[in-house]
Amino acid sequence: MIDKVKRLGKETLIYGTSTIVARLFNFFLVPVYTYYLASADYGVIATVFAFMALFNIIYQYGMDQAYLRFAQEHKDKTVFSTPFTAVLLSSAALSALIYLASPYIALALGIGAQNAYLIKYCCFILALDALNIIPFAKLRFEHRAWRFVGIRTASILVNVAGNLLALAHFGAGVDGIFMAGIWASLTSLVLLLPVIKEDFTFRFDKKLFKAMFAFSWPFIPAGAASIMVNVIDKPLLSHLAGLSEVGIYQANFKIGVFMMLAVSMFDQAWRPFFIQASSKPDCKTLFAEIFTYFAAAASWLFLGLAFLIPTIIKTKFLGFNLIHSNYWSGMNIIPLVLAGYLFYGFYINFMVAPVLTKKTRSLMYITLIGAAASIVTNIILVPHIGIVGAGWAIFSSYAVMALCLFIFLQRNYPIAYQYRKLSLMAAAVLLMLLANMFAAQMSDANALILRIILLALYPAAMFLIIKKVRTAKDF
Repeated sequence: MIDKVKRLGKETLIYGTSTIVARLFNFFLVPVYTYYLASADYGVIATVFAFMALFNIIYQYGMDQAYLRFAQEHKDKTVFSTPFTAVLLSSAALSALIYLASPYIALALGIGAQNAYLIKYCCFILALDALNIIPFAKLRFEHRAWRFVGIRTASILVNVAGNLLALAHFGAGVDGIFMAGIWASLTSLVLLLPVIKEDFTFRFDKKLFKAMFAFSWPFIPAGAASIMVNVIDKPLLSHLAGLSEVGIYQANFKIGVFMMLAVSMFDQAWRPFFIQASSKPDCKTLFAEIFTYFAAAASWLFLGLAFLIPTIIKTKFLGFNLIHSNYWSGMNIIPLVLAGYLFYGFYINFMVAPVLTKKTRSLMYITLIGAAASIVTNIILVPHIGIVGAGWAIFSSYAVMALCLFIFLQRNYPIAYQYRKLSLMAAAVLLMLLANMFAAQMSDANALILRIILLALYPAAMFLIIKKVRTAKDF
């Protein structure tokens, strides 16, 4: 069992390389955009990117998840060529419709008909990205992690270089950013051609596609609701608190990317891992043990970021702060965002239930509940406590989603988690947070020393809990 855990950890680190690079470059491109673009142009980009984030879900409609699920049962090449062909045809049709409707979409998004050509750029990026998902899923399923990372990294480098050249060298502005996106997506597809060639045939299995689509289509509303969880707070906050507060909130919200990176790293390796491990007789014991290790590592990362990020933000690097001092008033939302992503990590662990029982429709309802929790919390709290209320909304939405999926898991695919150890971990986290509140009353230097000591002691506490505490099965 320990060998399987080690393999999962190794693949998590490998997959995480490309995820870290992508998220960090996206994070550090933000000041580049603000330096070379007018605020109105940056607003156009943000709006169109939100449109693309939503339509990515529609273009891909969970076919990568369906491939991972059905590749375990079907060994012939049609399990690859069927979803790949389906995505190819549906992407062509969707892109044609969006291309023709681009002026109306631009007006609906509020970017003006003069920017309709940007929607046309999106057609190409969305289609190319959709064609990449099945080959990438194949690499994940076959544990070819380094190949996966190499192609992802090449695409990221093309995108970043394209952005920098377009803005800083050619002065291409908004157009250059979208052209860089097209070249980046095309780079991935070209590098994936050998992977596609391995399993692609001109056979389309209608029966298999119907089964795969029945499995995958709930990922559309579930994915759309997931996007809503991340973006609904911005328009609500603009109405309830004003655009200036939205800017402060967004700058600090971006800091949460570091916690999201860790969860995404785990997610890339976790899904194919638990699907393949599900055939083993001791799989549920394995899943419970992995969750304990995940909770220990993720909670330490959460505490480390929550304790040290304020100091990092206020420290100058090469004469610059991580975010401008005008935005420091929103730093108190950072722990809430980080905690929200911690619970999203728990949600990813509980994903074993809907995937292995093929009841993926439940994800749609659970994520919609999460989106509703975000909306209600924003409406109730923001008028009274400002952007902190939006921070609580992010936390509440992910916590509610994790709780709902846990309840679903115990009803449909019950796993006996190591509750005694997990309870002690939760108590340790709460004690650390209380100690941090005490540190906040000290001088900055003394507070930093105390926080570092606490973070250094925490792994030892987790080791004692995991190795020494007995669970119910031990008695």
